[in-house]
Amino acid sequence: MAFIIDSQTISDLGIFGKPGAESVYSIFNRTCTSGGAAILEEMFSYPLSNKAAIDERIKIFGQFEKLNVAFSFSTDLFGLAEQYLNNTDQRTRLTHGQQTIGKKIVNLINADTEYKNLIKGVVAVRDIISELWQFLNRYSFDQCRSLAADREAILAILNEATFREMVEQKKGHLPDELLASYDAVFRFKRRPAVRQMLQFIYRADVFVAVAKTVKERKFCFPVTMPDSESGLKIKDVYHLLVDNAVPNSIVLGPGKNMVFLTGANMAGKSTFMKTLGIAMFLAHAGFPVPASSMEFSVMDGLFTTINLADNLASGTSHFYAEVLRVKKVAKELSSSKKMFVIFDELFRGTNVKDAYEATVAIISAFATKKNSMFIISTHIIEAGEVLKQKCPDMQCIYLPTIMEGNMPRYTYQLQEGITNDRHGMIIIQNEGILKILNSRKTQQHELYSRHANIG
Repeated sequence: MAFIIDSQTISDLGIFGKPGAESVYSIFNRTCTSGGAAILEEMFSYPLSNKAAIDERIKIFGQFEKLNVAFSFSTDLFGLAEQYLNNTDQRTRLTHGQQTIGKKIVNLINADTEYKNLIKGVVAVRDIISELWQFLNRYSFDQCRSLAADREAILAILNEATFREMVEQKKGHLPDELLASYDAVFRFKRRPAVRQMLQFIYRADVFVAVAKTVKERKFCFPVTMPDSESGLKIKDVYHLLVDNAVPNSIVLGPGKNMVFLTGANMAGKSTFMKTLGIAMFLAHAGFPVPASSMEFSVMDGLFTTINLADNLASGTSHFYAEVLRVKKVAKELSSSKKMFVIFDELFRGTNVKDAYEATVAIISAFATKKNSMFIISTHIIEAGEVLKQKCPDMQCIYLPTIMEGNMPRYTYQLQEGITNDRHGMIIIQNEGILKILNSRKTQQHELYSRHANIG
């Protein structure tokens, strides 16, 4: 079953980000080949909901990191190889004994250029195969069942007489008598086998890139909980895109599957919620996470509502967009899906009374879904006391604000309880907004009086 996630969640968490901007994907994308980048993007686009598949991917990344595997391939060969392999026109087949350009390639424009590119492609593929042989004999990957099986399958191909001859040659120039026979093998007779080799290399490119990221950033490998357990234990998790991010720890599980998060504006609620969302996303993709340690139960999906916008084109207000979002989550929960759900400022698009009543009603209903986990923030702290009585599985945490004179200081460190911090007016006063407005009002009054006196 596919992991349930949508574009709103991907956007909220900054998984791919905007073009040119740093994103979660860009942190890991240190691949050397375009094929590797495509596989990495696919991994990010389709997280996993199968415990065995997640465990295997984590194990592969871990072995690459432990062995300090290097991507020892000549990266400039892959562009030539891909261009060459994409040309499957039978008319371009190389034949031994071709003497003229006209005989080399019939009915093609720029035949000389095409011919030279074909030669370069044959040599590139042969050189890649030679480098792959050396790579496979350098690393066995015996700790990773799927990768070891793939390695053995490719070694079996390379031990065939045709390919074994190639790996025993020196790289670079090929004699004319071999060009035609290798071309027939690469593009026509054994094309799927060549593609299989390239895909193995592209996957290795991804594993090496992620292993480098783990080593340099000191991320941890998450551990999946047994299927019989449910929860999240994460220590010192931080936002990997925030400079000098403050780490936090949290435990969710049976008896405390819901978090009621409060804090003043700018205290760090949204950043913390994104941090948890990113950690759960990466863990389900089988990737390392920015934390000291992490244990998690495999969920069916992840939904966040952090930067929800209205839709003017369809006439949808912000509040109605929130309602539709809650409805979407409710449908998944009603089908017994195990979901990790994040709502930042639930029902902020309506008046305080409706927001209070809706927050209490929805959170109370969410609390009955014991197999799912919820992180919900709100400014309506009055709802907290009521919910504590109605939802015994709810844990209350907050991000404090320390006032130093008239200046707020944010620790970004979680504490237990419900905050009563309300510093919005202090911030407004500190910025002198009212003074600016009142000063303008006084100037207008004086100007009006001056004109009245002149009249």
